[in-house]
Order: sequence, then structure tokens, then C-alpha cells
Amino acid sequence: MTGKALRLGTRRSKLAMAQSGQVADAVSQVTGRPVELVPITTYGDTSREHLAQIGGTGVFVAALREALVRGEVDFAVHSLKDLPTAPHDELVLAAVPVREDPRDVLIARDALKLTDLPNGARIGTGSARRMAQLNAYAAAHGRDVTTVPIRGNVDTRIGYVTSGELDAVVLAAAGLNRVGRSGEVTDFLSVDTVLPAPGQGALAVECSVRDTELIAALAELDDPFTRAAVTAERSLLAALEAGCTAPVGALADLPPVLDFARDRGGPQADGPIVKEMRLRGVVGTTDGTTLVQLSTTGPVPGTHEAAMALGRELATEMLAQGAAGLMGERAQ
Repeated sequence: MTGKALRLGTRRSKLAMAQSGQVADAVSQVTGRPVELVPITTYGDTSREHLAQIGGTGVFVAALREALVRGEVDFAVHSLKDLPTAPHDELVLAAVPVREDPRDVLIARDALKLTDLPNGARIGTGSARRMAQLNAYAAAHGRDVTTVPIRGNVDTRIGYVTSGELDAVVLAAAGLNRVGRSGEVTDFLSVDTVLPAPGQGALAVECSVRDTELIAALAELDDPFTRAAVTAERSLLAALEAGCTAPVGALADLPPVLDFARDRGGPQADGPIVKEMRLRGVVGTTDGTTLVQLSTTGPVPGTHEAAMALGRELATEMLAQGAAGLMGERAQ
């Protein structure tokens, strides 16, 4: 596949440009063609309203998708957690590269960890999901903290801490890693404390369903395990009928015993030891007073349909436990 430069549509933020640049380099290596970034401003970038107020689902991807459909760009890169769960008739999710760290992290004054924050601490986040779990954690440990809704890019959010306006902010580890600012993290939040957003840390590479040559090339970037994991997570989200601004967390990963066998050179260390996937989900009210948190474990999905089924299965259990009544809690 050779010829003129491929046009990659991306949001204009520093983070988006950084992660799109990484994909551009990989695509250039696979195709032998130069890749040029085409920055596009999305509604989510220009609006100062909180995401729940502007209908958060798709606000960061709609303009990119429109440019793809019009043929103004050849492919686009999104943060997968921003992508609506419903498929697009004219576009295909051609690649889901290897996932970055899916965890949330804390950046706090005086290098404080979550457990060190004093009573009365103010923690900034733009996510109802994070608010729900942070407030539940504080209540469970007899802590008095206030979660404060914020918006803005990485610089703006960290600036709330350096200016003293907030004691801490919570961000995604993946984004900080991609912009080279992971050194500012003061605490990596365990997924047992704060479960990440469905698809967090993963990228989505989309192109036209008609561009079969590019689809085949982009498939070289696809990581089957990451795709299976995020498919299960997003299937859970879709089955709960929740958008990306709802207080829903989900993570599909390997149960610890399998990680231990792999990392310690267990009896199957040289063979196919990864046989199971664990999917965890949480839904909660933003004040943290009510959480529905469940998990399920099954064989690593070998097909898209199997991954979807795993997500639907857990969603059914969560709905039976009362998750449906929490879906209206989307205040940021």
C-alpha cells in the first residue's frame, strides 16, 4: 500500500494530538505512506458546559465522524471511552491498539495519596463515575471530602491543584502517560477503589466501511485481547442503556491468579495460560450513597459475539440488583 499521504482526523487537544501522532507513526510503518494529522474542533472541545448538560455521548467524536463520511480525512483516532456504543452505518472500528494503563490517578498537593487527604479536602473531577466511587470510598472510610465538578484539558485541571483552588484532581493514567506527565501522579488509584470508564486507556481507529485496503492495513494495529476486553465493557454499558456521562465503571482483565502464573513463570508460562477474562462493573449515585458493583468471569472471548454476551450477562445481573434506578444519576 503506497501512494500519497493518508489524512488522520484528530481532536486539537494536546492529548489527542499526542495519541494520534503515535497511531500515525504506526500506520506509516505498516503502509509505507506518510500520515498527516488533520486537527478538527469538536463541540465537546468548545462547549464549557458540563458533559451531562450537553449530552456527553459522542460530543467529542461527531465532528471527526462527519469529516470521515465526507471524505475529508481517511481515518480518525478517538479515545475509545468517548465513542458511542451504537455502531455507525458508514464507518468501521478498524483497529483497537494495545491498551494503555486503564487506571485513574490522583494528582494532589504536597504529593499526597488518596489515603493521606485530610478531612475537608476538595477533589476535582469531570466524571460522575469518579464522583460516585470517590464519595462511596470516603463514606466507607469515615472521611469527609468534597468532589468538585471541573472541565478543561490536562493543564487546566492540574492547574487547579498548583493554584491551591483544589487539593487534588483525578485524571486518567493513560492520558498523562501519552503527554509525558505521569511523573506528576501522586497516587495510582486501585481499580478496587475506582473502576475506570468502559474503554478507558484504549484508542479507537475508525475509517470508512468502503475503504477495504485501509481496513486491511489498520488491522495490523489491532490487539485481539484489548478489543475483546473493551467490547465486553462497552456491551455492559450499552445493555445498561447508559451514555458515556453516566456513573458507570467497567473493566475486563485477567484474574490475578493468571497474572501471577504468567509473571512468575508458572507451569504454563510458555504456553497459552490466558484462558479466562474477568469483567467488573459498577453503577452508583454521584453522592456515593448507593452502588451496585458486580463481576463475572468467563473464557477469554474468541469472537465479538462472545465478548458482547459477557457484557450483557453482567448487565442483566446488575439491573436485577437495582442498577436501572441509578441510570438517571448523571449529574457531573
